[in-house]
Amino acid sequence: MSESKSCCCGGGGTTSGEDVKAFVKQKYGQVAENAANGCETSCGCSCTNKDAITRDLYSEAETAGIPVEALLASMGCANPIALARLNPGEVVLDLGSGGGIDVLLSAKRVGPTGKAYGLDMTDEMLNLARKNQAEAGIENVQFLKGEIENIPLPDSSVDVIISNCVINLSTDKDQVLREAFRVLKPGGRFAVADIVLTKHLPEVAQQHLAMWAGCVAGALEMTDYKVKLLQTGFANADVEVAKTYSEADAHDLIPNEIIQELGQNGTAELMESFVSAFVRAEKPRRSCCCCGG
Repeated sequence: MSESKSCCCGGGGTTSGEDVKAFVKQKYGQVAENAANGCETSCGCSCTNKDAITRDLYSEAETAGIPVEALLASMGCANPIALARLNPGEVVLDLGSGGGIDVLLSAKRVGPTGKAYGLDMTDEMLNLARKNQAEAGIENVQFLKGEIENIPLPDSSVDVIISNCVINLSTDKDQVLREAFRVLKPGGRFAVADIVLTKHLPEVAQQHLAMWAGCVAGALEMTDYKVKLLQTGFANADVEVAKTYSEADAHDLIPNEIIQELGQNGTAELMESFVSAFVRAEKPRRSCCCCGG
């Protein structure tokens, strides 16, 4: 069992969007530094085994030729590459690309006629990702610095958007989805892995910075995710459970003070409140404006 996520927890109380962003940036910067030093990390705190969310996401066959540091820095919750059905020649964008593993895997899938972009706000992650790209010798990749609420790419420039347990970290998910819709080409695909809620979280979990950085406190409820996608303009929105968690995983994922406050029954209920999921949607193709009525 890995060290509890309480190792990097912020305290309770009301949290602002800037509090969350600063805390996430700090902790994921530490993840990158740990990975660069050859350490597996849970929550970016120390050299520990990966936790119940982030472990065992990729097969050995998939990661062949990928630098180990890219795998060590992975803090995802599923494998969006398996979901996205990438084709040769496509342009892919990974929102919150971290150490670059999903970008490098995508670049292999789309081949030399395609391209894979990675977007991240953390300098340490970008430096690690570029190092991993150079070591892997993969050329059809570009890592961009920026925030997922303001994607530095033109309108209708991307065939597929992927992301791995990152959109839950944003405090403005409507803006993230609007930006994703903007940069996708008509007919483009949104195929992300994310933590989603199956029921309402207790207040103590919602306001804890470590629960934000641990991808739980900011997660959307399944129905809300679909509704937001449809309201943004996406079609065929779907949320599919990929992995569930149990009380046995609590010390991997929940700060000790929350476990103590909720007690056994409350902790068990909390662990039933979130799952890893595959989230799919499509940007509609432009309708024909020249057809007769």
